[in-house]
Amino acid sequence: MKTKKGSFLICILIVSLLLSMNVKGQSAKKHYKAGVVYIESKKFEFAIDEFTKAVELDPDFAKAYIERGKLYDKAGNKEAAIEDFSKAVIFEPKNKELFYYLGKCYNEAGKYNKALVALNRATNFAKRELPPRQEKIKTLLALEKFERAREVADSALVIKDNSLNNYYMGVISVKLEELDKAEKFFNKSISQSRYFVLAHLDLADLYRNREQLDKALTHCNYVLNLDKKNIRAYHIRSDLYVKQLEYPNGINDISRIIILDTDNPKWYALRGSYYQQFNQHLNAINDYSVAISLDEKNPDYYFARAKSYEHAMNFASAAKDYETITQLSEYNVDAKKLLDATKARLFEINRENNKPEIIIVDPEPKSGTILELPGDKETFLLKGKVWDESDLDYLKINDKEVRFEKKENHYEFVTDVDIRGFDELVITALDVYDNKQTGIFPIKRTEVDPPRVKIITPFASDNNLIYLESNEPTLYIEGQITDESHIRSIFIEGVTASYRMNVENPKFSANIDIMNKNKFTVLAEDMFGNRVEKVFTLNREGSLLSENNPMGKTWVIFIENSKYEVFASLEGPVKDISLMKSSFAKYQIHNIITKQNMTKEKMEKFFSIELRDLLRSNHVNSLLVWYAGHGKFVNETGYWIPVDAKRDDEFTYYNINTLKAAMQSYSSSLTHTLVVTDACESGPTFYQAMRSTPKARSCDDWTATKSKSSQVFSSAGYELAVDNSQFTRTFANSLANNPNACIPIENIVSQVTIAVIKNNQQRPKFGKIAGLEDENGTFFFILK
Repeated sequence: MKTKKGSFLICILIVSLLLSMNVKGQSAKKHYKAGVVYIESKKFEFAIDEFTKAVELDPDFAKAYIERGKLYDKAGNKEAAIEDFSKAVIFEPKNKELFYYLGKCYNEAGKYNKALVALNRATNFAKRELPPRQEKIKTLLALEKFERAREVADSALVIKDNSLNNYYMGVISVKLEELDKAEKFFNKSISQSRYFVLAHLDLADLYRNREQLDKALTHCNYVLNLDKKNIRAYHIRSDLYVKQLEYPNGINDISRIIILDTDNPKWYALRGSYYQQFNQHLNAINDYSVAISLDEKNPDYYFARAKSYEHAMNFASAAKDYETITQLSEYNVDAKKLLDATKARLFEINRENNKPEIIIVDPEPKSGTILELPGDKETFLLKGKVWDESDLDYLKINDKEVRFEKKENHYEFVTDVDIRGFDELVITALDVYDNKQTGIFPIKRTEVDPPRVKIITPFASDNNLIYLESNEPTLYIEGQITDESHIRSIFIEGVTASYRMNVENPKFSANIDIMNKNKFTVLAEDMFGNRVEKVFTLNREGSLLSENNPMGKTWVIFIENSKYEVFASLEGPVKDISLMKSSFAKYQIHNIITKQNMTKEKMEKFFSIELRDLLRSNHVNSLLVWYAGHGKFVNETGYWIPVDAKRDDEFTYYNINTLKAAMQSYSSSLTHTLVVTDACESGPTFYQAMRSTPKARSCDDWTATKSKSSQVFSSAGYELAVDNSQFTRTFANSLANNPNACIPIENIVSQVTIAVIKNNQQRPKFGKIAGLEDENGTFFFILK
């Protein structure tokens, strides 16, 4: 039962499928018929649409492909026509007409080998029909198979001796260079059809090549009487006129062609050649220019126009055209020959006697010719220009040739120049006409050291640390730049500093924003490009120290002399200063300045001028000066030994009384002064000795901090320093082991004295500095 039901369903499906196919087939034929109707009414686009719908419904509908292919062929769409005819031959492989159409389309598409295959099939099926054979003749001519073409043409003549077949025999005879036969065939073709234009024109062409100009002219005129728009007839006739030296008539014929075929550059080029022969070169130039505008990559047009430019004496334009030819046609030997000849003539025409002009761009010469270069430079980059009306032959710098680049109206050069052993640059430029110019540029060596930056207010330590006194968001800065040259620019945190330009070693100032900043940068550059970028670190501990420090702003100056030129060098001062700095770390010291290995000149300048200015500008209240190094006690006078001191030459020593004299100039701005010297006895002229043991001072005695004090504490040694100082060690321990909120200098003096005596050394000396104001105050070291 189930089997019968399944068979019944299959039958229904088959019947439905057949009915559907029948319906589609009927619809395809309906569209095909509609397409035929559209063809009859010449509505070809609608016809193509109908045939397309037909093949969509029935892909095997050969007639629809054929008709649509014919329409595509008529519309010039050869590829689409070939595609339709190729599909149709699958369904109708013996359709001779179809193979003919396919071969014809292949011919017109330039696919001659495929055309030959299709046309062979067509002639095999159509033994006595002319169109396939005549089409095959075209194919064989295109393939240059002339003997085979003659065989096919002979067979066509056998079928029918008519005008077209004789014409083809004439064309083939021309290709085979059988010109007499060709003449007979063309004449026979014309006798069979005197209005056959192609035969007339090919015969005219034959007569033209055989120099039978009158006969050729007769056939051209005959064609033009039939067809006033025949371009080929005008073309042949124009050439005939030119051969007869009738240039105006030849030019007129080409002008008629240009009216008919306006956008074809070859006609403008041909008319230009006639103008050249007629010696009308300006007209020739105009025509070649139009041809070039239509086809700018054809070297022949440039070649011909250049010739007219030469005759018009416009050699520059001629040379330009020849140069274009060499770019377009690299292997055009004639063009290259003419280019050389033209350049030679152009060279002589443009000869001039003006010398080149040499200009140095970078570095810019001073006073016209002087080159300022850094003193350590061995080579430098030189940029310059040379102005000349003509081409440069060479450019030399100090007798070495330099490469240069030609710009629009000048030459530029960039080169590295070796100036070792030279004090001037000699630049020589020579053009192609032997005009020579020599420029001499003296070299002036400049310094190469970067500027040195010093911040005066607020004071900056040797490690570029600045202690701030307050938490103000802005900071006023004063400083000085030291340099061998004038300063070009000074920037502090990107802000231009105020300073006097064209002044050596200028002072500068600026207000800068330091809110939320822990450093600022000073950038200075001199006129020679030497620049320095120095970073200063901000320490805000001082702003807190000042609030609860009765001693006020406290500075410590360390003089550390250890590397002597004549005296024995020391290791002790370095260790002593390091030890003291560690001890001071927990005390309220606003700033520590360390001066190392000072000469006598530097010591005198520092204490007389530099320290004075620093103390005043930074409003220092308390000052401790500590000297560590060699000392001498001579004739009741103490000396500090500078690193450049001479042995047994007292004048080269630094007299401590000189220090006292220097201190007198700024003692008025200080409340407390303490000088500590771990080197020698200070001498009676420097200090007033205490008559009794120093009395202990209390940290609660605030009057002692408000009253002025000028004190000195020396190790009292008469000999040179040693590397193991009990004096310094005990001083440091007194500070380090102090349990109280502060410690006065008197307590330290007592502890140091006991330790030194115990160590069998001379008793240290402590007293007031003679000549400096003292109100019985004292120096306290206040813990943080």
